[in-house]
Amino acid sequence: MTTSSTQSTSSDQTILVINCGSSSLKFAVINSQSGEQYISGLAERLESDDAQISIKTAEQKDIISIKNGGHSEALDEILARLDQHQLLDNISAVGHRVVHGGEKFTSSTLITDEVIQGIKDCNALAPLHNPANLIGIEVSQQKLDNVPHIAVFDTAFHQSMPAHAYLYPVPYDLYTQYGVRRYGFHGTSHRYVTQALADQLNTSPDELCVLTAHLGNGCSAAAIANGQSVDTTMGLTPLEGLMMGTRSGDVDPSLHHFLCQQMNITIDEVNNILNKKSGLLGLSGLSNDMRTLMEARDQDNKQAELAIEVFCYRLAKQLAGLATALPRLDGLIFTGGIGENAAEIRSKVLSKLKLLGFEEDSQANANARTVAKGLITTATSTPAYVVATDEEWMIAKDTAELTN
Repeated sequence: MTTSSTQSTSSDQTILVINCGSSSLKFAVINSQSGEQYISGLAERLESDDAQISIKTAEQKDIISIKNGGHSEALDEILARLDQHQLLDNISAVGHRVVHGGEKFTSSTLITDEVIQGIKDCNALAPLHNPANLIGIEVSQQKLDNVPHIAVFDTAFHQSMPAHAYLYPVPYDLYTQYGVRRYGFHGTSHRYVTQALADQLNTSPDELCVLTAHLGNGCSAAAIANGQSVDTTMGLTPLEGLMMGTRSGDVDPSLHHFLCQQMNITIDEVNNILNKKSGLLGLSGLSNDMRTLMEARDQDNKQAELAIEVFCYRLAKQLAGLATALPRLDGLIFTGGIGENAAEIRSKVLSKLKLLGFEEDSQANANARTVAKGLITTATSTPAYVVATDEEWMIAKDTAELTN
């Protein structure tokens, strides 16, 4: 671990990145120029008997119990550890991940009272995420009131989508009065991997037209034309689009009404089923973790096999659809926990995209982390790449740029 005691320069700042959930707080202290993480960790199960923080440096990993501690107590402990490692005085700014910025925020921005109100105004669009993000901002501003704080929005990158891509075919008044439209998420990741691939290819994102697939517990794909998002799979909320770990992705909208009637449950209970009990977990009846499902499939678990097949089919189908938004197809990027690590999933998806000219190089795919530029297709194929995402570094870079 690096613990430099020198002052940060404008081009080489030390940034604290905070990603606050309803019962968790993920953090990292990052060199904005190199992306090096000096220290990182996760506070989870906050406000419960099992509340704890895992903190990782280059030398070790510590688990700290903070029984019944909340966000404030977690941040107190985190800042104390940063002080122990001689990092606290070097922090030049704090970057916050904020899930929903609506149409108001089209880029990362310095947090002011007006910005906080704008985030609150989006609470109805992300009731599980934005209030938690606001807690992280409020607590960290109290603890670190001597440095600027920056909000980096998941939705901002997708604000370049044209109206024909973001509007739903519902009464237009629902858009003008209530903001009912497609917003998209994972924008920080989609933007990062597009930039990273452009760097690898010694070109500019403005010269690339690619499909990006962010695959983890949450999944989304996007069409990026000349460095700008022109369509994506997530919509008004992160439930739309691809099949995910516990989220259903696209279903018949009438399913909500049908289940309310058949099961005699509320709309909130249906929403809970589609968000937390569906996807890989729901179809397999076993797990939301792709690794667990692949192991179970190898033990002849048919439901696990089915969940994997549905996941790959629906992903390929939506990638093919997104390709219609591009003037040409320069490549496909796989990223995220599944996208970066599951060679078999990539192989299955590419085999279903032969109409788009994809042909897997099986050896390169199996060794994607070591092959040049992460290229996993043959010389005559439309290129497909594996690019590791780093949302924390993207947040740190935005934060450094805005606080220079």
